[in-house]
Amino acid sequence: MSELDDLYQSLILDHNRAPRNFREIGSATGQAEGRNPLCGDTFNVWVDVKDGVVTDVSFLGQGCAISKASASMMTTIIKGKPVGEVRQLFDRFHQMVTGRAPTGEGAKQEARNALGCLSAFAGVSAFPIRVKCATLAWHALMKAVETAADGTAPEARS
Repeated sequence: MSELDDLYQSLILDHNRAPRNFREIGSATGQAEGRNPLCGDTFNVWVDVKDGVVTDVSFLGQGCAISKASASMMTTIIKGKPVGEVRQLFDRFHQMVTGRAPTGEGAKQEARNALGCLSAFAGVSAFPIRVKCATLAWHALMKAVETAADGTAPEARS
C-alpha cells in the first residue's frame, strides 16, 4: 500500500471514529433523510442556508465506516460554500466514486484539487456495492439543500 493510500485510510478511519458535525441543527432551513435498505445505513442531514450560502450543516445516524466518514468529511468541506459550489462538489464526488470522473491527467489533478480530502474515497469506484455507502449522505444533503432553497421551513414540510 502506498503512503497516500495509508493517509487516506487513516483519514477515513479518523472521521468514522470521531465524526465532525455529528448533531442536529435545531434552526435548520433544510433537512432530509437518506437510507440504504441493502445494508441498513441511515442518516439525517440538516442544512442552514442563508443568502445562498450553507452557513451550517450536520448529520446524525448510523452506518458503516465509509458512509459515516463520507458524511463527516462532506459536512466539513461544504460549510461556508455557496449552494452552486455545493452542487458542483456533489457532481464531482459522485463522478469520482462511480468511476465516471474525467480521465486525462490534467483533469484528474483538477478533480483532486477541487475535492481535497474527499479524494480519499477515489478507491470506492473499484467496489460498486460501496458507492451507495459513500454517496448516501450526499444525496440526503442535496435533498436538504433543495428544501432549504424552496423557502419553506422544515416543520411546514412534514
